[in-house]
Amino acid sequence: MGTWRGLRVAFILGSLFMILLIIVYWDDVGGFNLYPLQDPKHRTLQSDSCPRTTTGASLSPSASRAQTSSSSTVPSTASSTKHVPEKTRGAAEEQKQEEEEDKQEQRKEETIGDVEEEKRSHTSVDDREQEARKRRIMDVCSGKDAVEFPGRTRAFEQIPNRELDHLIVDDTHQIIYCYVPKVACTNWKRVMVVLSQSLISPSSGEPYTDPEAVPADLVHNSSLHLTFAKFWRHYGSLSRHLMALKLQHYTKFLFIRDPFVRLISAFRNKFGRPNEDFYRQFGSVMLRRYGNVSGSLPETAAEAFAAGIKPTFQQFITYLLDPDTEKESIFNEHWRQVYRLCHPCQVKYDFIGRLETLESDADHLLKLLEVDHLLRFPSGARNRTAASWERDWFAQIPIAMRRELYKLYEPDFELFGYPKPDSVLHQ
Repeated sequence: MGTWRGLRVAFILGSLFMILLIIVYWDDVGGFNLYPLQDPKHRTLQSDSCPRTTTGASLSPSASRAQTSSSSTVPSTASSTKHVPEKTRGAAEEQKQEEEEDKQEQRKEETIGDVEEEKRSHTSVDDREQEARKRRIMDVCSGKDAVEFPGRTRAFEQIPNRELDHLIVDDTHQIIYCYVPKVACTNWKRVMVVLSQSLISPSSGEPYTDPEAVPADLVHNSSLHLTFAKFWRHYGSLSRHLMALKLQHYTKFLFIRDPFVRLISAFRNKFGRPNEDFYRQFGSVMLRRYGNVSGSLPETAAEAFAAGIKPTFQQFITYLLDPDTEKESIFNEHWRQVYRLCHPCQVKYDFIGRLETLESDADHLLKLLEVDHLLRFPSGARNRTAASWERDWFAQIPIAMRRELYKLYEPDFELFGYPKPDSVLHQ
């Protein structure tokens, strides 16, 4: 009996000893924490997810024994620590890459923001410029600048139908364009043809969608465009009422140019090279009246140019200033004043573009019309007549004639804010 009791005591003591060894072992290697209320810094160190790198000096005797005895079955701690620097470097490189990507994204956002800010800035400048142009027209039309010209104070209803033939209407997009010859009107007519779908492309059998593809010689066919002058034919007694409604609700625009430069451009285009129509209607008249041509004139422009017979710029100016000539007949649309073509004192234009700033004005206008997603303004060759040429072109014109010519076009200079050409008028 005593033997059994002795064995039982020995067994219990042995078990307690084994349990104590297990507890000490697991506590040393961090298997679980017996000190939940210990210092937070120490607790953080003990629970660090990265394997601990230790030296023999820092190991407790029991932990040292446990490490030695388990080296054959448990992966060594030293072996595990060899991979730590690689993992750390990988994480650092990944973090560095993420930071670089964040910086690139931030720079991209800043660039986009700068572009948007620049666009807003340009739009703001364009809007202010438009307001200044419109305000100047209002001031001149109200008589503040003391510039008098025919039709300044008349009402729109008093304008004859025949004088409304330059106001092109696009009902689909609610646009009214007053075209001014020698001020990019060919390309703007191309735009209007595309928007109104009034011309079929022979290659596709569909309306043109690209303004540059529209033949230049076709866009001046008056049958392609609906103008105010045609309203009487279409709407009869309702025509004036419909005009008033469209003027009130549609977006109205025109493009203008320095009046004297436009005049030089018109002369170069119509009389600087053979043009049969303009030779017969105007050139031959100039030559007979002011050219001291003896005998009969050549019948065609080609024959006249071959013989060296063609109107000069001075003859052209003399013709414009001749008081004995019926003004309506000589003032062809290519040199007729803009105030007589587009009636800016009666039509409140929403946009006034300039040939001198054609590209930026065209972009701004297409956005304003909300058609910039449909087409682009044609990038064809611009008329190369420059303001710097004025002095040379007027060099042979007497000062008195220059000043008289200025009086003829002074309303356009004042209405649209072009400076008085002092270098031409005082030399």
